[in-house]
Amino acid sequence: MSTGYHVFGVQGVPLVQPGDDLAALITEAMSRNGQTLENGDCLCLAQKIVSKAEGRQVPLAAVTPSPEAIALANETDKDPRLVELILSESTEMLRKKPGVLIMRHRLGLVGAHAGIDQSNIVHGEGEEALLLPKDPDASAATIRNTLRDRLGIDVGVIITDSANRPWRLGTIGIAIGAAGLTVLDDHRGGVDMFGRELKVTLINRADAIASAAILVMGETTERLPVAVVRGLPLTVGEAGDQTAALIIRPLEEDLFR
Repeated sequence: MSTGYHVFGVQGVPLVQPGDDLAALITEAMSRNGQTLENGDCLCLAQKIVSKAEGRQVPLAAVTPSPEAIALANETDKDPRLVELILSESTEMLRKKPGVLIMRHRLGLVGAHAGIDQSNIVHGEGEEALLLPKDPDASAATIRNTLRDRLGIDVGVIITDSANRPWRLGTIGIAIGAAGLTVLDDHRGGVDMFGRELKVTLINRADAIASAAILVMGETTERLPVAVVRGLPLTVGEAGDQTAALIIRPLEEDLFR
């Protein structure tokens, strides 16, 4: 158990282009800043730079909306081409109202517009949209393995995104991809400090770390898409390395559908 940790941002990461080597961009920026990665660090990357590197930015001019998308766009006051992308990235629509579509993304994430965003991206000759990575856990694992091969260090990697929660205002950081750390610290079956059995205590370490990182990274004009969390154990108990896919609540346990 750690009694303290600290978070610092990595300044100078350039605007990411499709095909960029994120591990190289980050380590080069850290070197210019006089920073280094250490064994046991947790490297947190904003989803946007991962999506950009993986070529997930789509010009809306290339999208042909379906009749379903056109009808839904009329109901929600949205661009039908954007709605088509939202539908193509989702498995279920949970709620809709003018301006908002709450979707279940094919990865299992539930949120507005299937995580598709149009902010903080370069728009070319027309509107563009940025989709989530196809497999954020695999993306995190690739970056972790690349850093281990090049630097000989073992770090955890979290791909962060921002999300809203029912009944609470404002966004917080969440982990949509993870590698090299314990994501869920399961205390069920243990006892509290007075010997009472713990029946529901499941600590989401990955989301907690992501939230700490996003407080430094920011979500508007800060241009700090990478942060390092230092001082926390990467793994706890017997769980070992886990992926962010474990965070998704099974549908049979979802009481809010």
